Amino acid sequence: MFQKFQKNRKGFTLIELMIVVVIIGILAALAIPRFMKASAKSKTSEAQLVLKQIYTMERTYKQQFDTYSADLNAIGVEVPPNAKYTYSVLAADQTTFTAQADWAAPGIDDDATPDTWTIDQDGTILHTSNDLTG
Repeated sequence: MFQKFQKNRKGFTLIELMIVVVIIGILAALAIPRFMKASAKSKTSEAQLVLKQIYTMERTYKQQFDTYSADLNAIGVEVPPNAKYTYSVLAADQTTFTAQADWAAPGIDDDATPDTWTIDQDGTILHTSNDLTG
């Protein structure tokens, strides 16, 4: 009678279920950090795009007024309504300007490390403080 009960048994053993849970845990441990890093990198693309827009608008302003402007509104930059960065022109005169993008929240990956980008009159974009590498 005991052997007949064993043959008709359907389903998985506890060991089999535990092995599946361990495998899923290992896969998640490998995938989640990669996903988080890819997600954080995608967030930085906003800064680069808006800084390129600032550069273009500053060049246009310079052609019209023979100087760069420290006022984003004066050059006509439109920051996205849900911008993840705050934008400013740090310095502007007749020959140079430097604009900056600062992560508006504590950090891209929710730590205290800031994420900061700059662009200058030559169009050089620098990642001056990188939250992704600490």
